[in-house]
Amino acid sequence: MKNLRTDGRKSILIVIPTIMLAIAWSLAQPLPASAGDKTIDTIIAGVEARYNVPGFTADFEQESILKAMAVTDTASGRLMVRQPGKMRWEYLVPDPQTIITDGNDLWIYRPQENQVLVGKAPSFFGEGKGAGFLSNIKTVRKSFQLSLEPAEDATHYRLKLLPNKSSVDLMAVELDIAKKTFNLVRITTFNVYGDETRIELKNVNFNDPPPEELFRFSVPEGADVLKMNP
Repeated sequence: MKNLRTDGRKSILIVIPTIMLAIAWSLAQPLPASAGDKTIDTIIAGVEARYNVPGFTADFEQESILKAMAVTDTASGRLMVRQPGKMRWEYLVPDPQTIITDGNDLWIYRPQENQVLVGKAPSFFGEGKGAGFLSNIKTVRKSFQLSLEPAEDATHYRLKLLPNKSSVDLMAVELDIAKKTFNLVRITTFNVYGDETRIELKNVNFNDPPPEELFRFSVPEGADVLKMNP
């Protein structure tokens, strides 16, 4: 088995009276927990109740923005989740790729290259990275500091999540949540370089949890196996 090291990344002066400056500053801050028609606790409790199911499936569209290079990549596919800790991301466009974890082990299969990368799930999905909290929504309360922010869509809530343990890969997360259903509509993650990854979830199905066998992977015969180091 080969070793593959994955490195993490890739005046105008206007005199304003003191009281006016203080007001302007306060308006720019995230809304406190008691603001709006729902408190943070009520919103996150609604999300936890909604995702308190054995598993779910969804279609996803992903947009990755590399700020320094002014590059935007897009992808789409199918997501399958089974509680706790199991996920299967099947990328269909632009290139087929499958990311599978059983909560402990991780496999990334690239069929066009007949290549499999193997590693440990906590290094890639731990502490909220890679939207890993989707497989155990209650970790949001444990791993992040939450604030309520104005949403772009009036039918959504927006929560900002600051990780208790920030890293190069994850500095902040924004969750857009449907007010009527408490479905997670969009997940936006930010890294230390200001890059963004936006994942929109569509056609979510909570009534037909995917079977357990979809979260294990057998390496195809003849495939090139590479070991990922954290």
